[in-house]
Amino acid sequence: MALSVVGIYLLLGAVAGLLAGLLGVGGGLIIVPALAWIFTQQGYQPEIIMHMAVATSLATIVLTSLSSMRAHHKKGAVHWPVFVRLSPGIVLGALAGAGIVDYLPTRALQLFFALFVFAVAAQLMMNLRPPRTHRVTGRISPYFAGSGIGLISTIVGIGGGSLTVPWLLWNQFSVREAVATSSACGLPIALAGVTGFMIIGADTGIEYSRGYIYWPAFILISATSIFFAPAGAALAHKIDGQKLKRVFALFLGAVGILMLFR
Repeated sequence: MALSVVGIYLLLGAVAGLLAGLLGVGGGLIIVPALAWIFTQQGYQPEIIMHMAVATSLATIVLTSLSSMRAHHKKGAVHWPVFVRLSPGIVLGALAGAGIVDYLPTRALQLFFALFVFAVAAQLMMNLRPPRTHRVTGRISPYFAGSGIGLISTIVGIGGGSLTVPWLLWNQFSVREAVATSSACGLPIALAGVTGFMIIGADTGIEYSRGYIYWPAFILISATSIFFAPAGAALAHKIDGQKLKRVFALFLGAVGILMLFR
């Protein structure tokens, strides 16, 4: 692997970690399109580029979510009972998502990712928050919510924060609890999704890959994202986060347009 590519992976991890800590938005929204571009430049088969980008992005979330979950747990912010109730659905949804990714062509994955990015950009731009009119009751609601969160998150290669946090806020959890519990939910999403991609994923024939996961990218991106996420979280207390979210929303809109017309 060329040193320039190594540097790009390390820089990508740093940027993704910084933004994740700064804005509370998963780095997957940055990592997936960046990996799709890098893999294209490296000459990998066009028909599996998005599959590899999504799967490798999800793999990086295993370590970052574990680190984030541990930090939030130390502060007593994770609501473990609702995490336990969401997890079975999350795991099943993530496994199903890996199967769907394996079935879909690259173009379909690009379109789905672009539409999801537009939705997140709109939410950030308008600072939309769901009304807190419900409370988690019974076992059925968390199971179906977890299934949907796991399914969509795996298809787009993210940790699910942009889905889990609104659902928890809608169910009257505080912002602190929602963000912390969402970070914990990223771990079962990533673990189940990565397991699915390793088992279901095609033999790409690319060196240092297993299924759709490209291990050099996973290692290098994770190495820097883990260290820069806390720095982003610290920086979030010193700057106007709302203005930055709007700038990031514009950036995501541009990413979505590029994915649509690639």
